Amino acid sequence: MALRELSSLEKFLGLKKPNKYSTQGGKKVPVLQNNNGPALIGLVTIASHLIREAKRPELLGDNAEQRAVVQQWLEHRITRLDNCSKEEINIILKDLNRYLEDKVYLAGNVFTLADILMYYGIHHIVVELAIQEKERYLNVTRWFDHIQHYPGVRHHLPPVVVLRNRVYPSGNH
Repeated sequence: MALRELSSLEKFLGLKKPNKYSTQGGKKVPVLQNNNGPALIGLVTIASHLIREAKRPELLGDNAEQRAVVQQWLEHRITRLDNCSKEEINIILKDLNRYLEDKVYLAGNVFTLADILMYYGIHHIVVELAIQEKERYLNVTRWFDHIQHYPGVRHHLPPVVVLRNRVYPSGNH
């Protein structure tokens, strides 16, 4: 999964020459063999490198506080979201829903790498949610839909229908 995410990130960033990746270990941690030095290991490390390579530092945050928030969400993706159990999913969605109550993006009002990688990481969960669950996590659903329609982000993932038409009350259509 991480290799497809990195390939999609490269396309989003407009990087012309695709990198060659491999994986290591049982969890298939991505590895980028860097011509200029030692191999880069890990999704966040490689993604941050690609951002710098594309000269798009704003995607890592515009100031110290934003950079810290972006790093927090990237770490959250790796430590909590990846390989979480079914029992943990509702807790993660509930916490994320609460966090997004007054925000457009994870770092406030600015689109960042945190939004891209959290979107990639949560996609398989949102695909499986019933309509009622999507409505229960309305802020997550709103954020998810916004990110999936952000130009160039959703390369390798199918679109997800997030909410039914709310014009008519249920039972009247």
